[in-house]
Amino acid sequence: MKTIFCLIFSISWGILLLGQFDSHADGHEPGELEKVTLLLEWFPNADHVPLYVAQENNLFAKHGLAVELHWAGDPDAPLKLVAAGKYPFAVNYQQSVTIARATEEGALPVKSIGVLVEHPLNTITFLKKSGIQTPADFKGKKIGYTVAPLDVLLFNAIAGAAGLTEDDYELINVGANIIAPLLTGAIDAVIGPFRNYEINELKLEGAAAGYFPLEEHGIPDYYELVIISNDAFLQENPMTAKKLMLAIREAIQFTKANPDEALKLYFQANPDVRKELDELAFRDTLELFATTQVQSAEKWAAFVKFAHEKGLISKTVATEELFVNVLEE
Repeated sequence: MKTIFCLIFSISWGILLLGQFDSHADGHEPGELEKVTLLLEWFPNADHVPLYVAQENNLFAKHGLAVELHWAGDPDAPLKLVAAGKYPFAVNYQQSVTIARATEEGALPVKSIGVLVEHPLNTITFLKKSGIQTPADFKGKKIGYTVAPLDVLLFNAIAGAAGLTEDDYELINVGANIIAPLLTGAIDAVIGPFRNYEINELKLEGAAAGYFPLEEHGIPDYYELVIISNDAFLQENPMTAKKLMLAIREAIQFTKANPDEALKLYFQANPDVRKELDELAFRDTLELFATTQVQSAEKWAAFVKFAHEKGLISKTVATEELFVNVLEE
């Protein structure tokens, strides 16, 4: 499950201004549940287990919400739709929020309001039989990537820190097809596989894989998955955002305390998923679910600094433009 997301936003701000909040956050009478939609960044998977726990265990309802979890079929869409005011909430990425707020064409009005997965899942993955033991071993190798320019920038940074130049290896765009070229030997390593999914997919294929976590090799630690909302919606509906994050925080706590029951609830809501893979992925994600909903300004600032220095963004952006802690613990 590679979450591929577009880092160049093709929708102009002029088009976005046409979007008003049809809100998918309905007006409601006192005592009624407030209906809202939370867009998923990818099809339902183990990263979303706490969200389905909140739904199936009535934790959203406990906090006064009726939440629809919706996958729109396009990983680029959620941030754009929230920025346009079409939906109030979405699951998204710290990198995408940073780029959205720093774009020269006009900052998109989205902020992170909380955390789902608090550390990177992205890796550089290789087969153990390749003999690769450190990033310096990428010299003379063919390296696959999926998302440009982000994956290329991240790989070059890690290789550079290992003393390599860009002439020391060949980068090959493999698109969404991550596993097959690695298994066939068309590439020696690939940046983009998630440690909880593709590593386990390779295991199920009978291939022993190794990987380098990005945050252990020179890339600033970042939040893999955050919950985002629109600036105007947050100003007008602060309690709705707070209720959503209260429910998600409680669901994460339940998931960590009762992993078997949490996984059962996820499978109950998603009977058609690949259960063997999703169970392995869930076990490898469990410790990465958020431990706090108080987001770190230092963590956001570190990625902004890195992205600006490496040319991913052309201007810096203040952390208060990137996130707001709707819960203070």
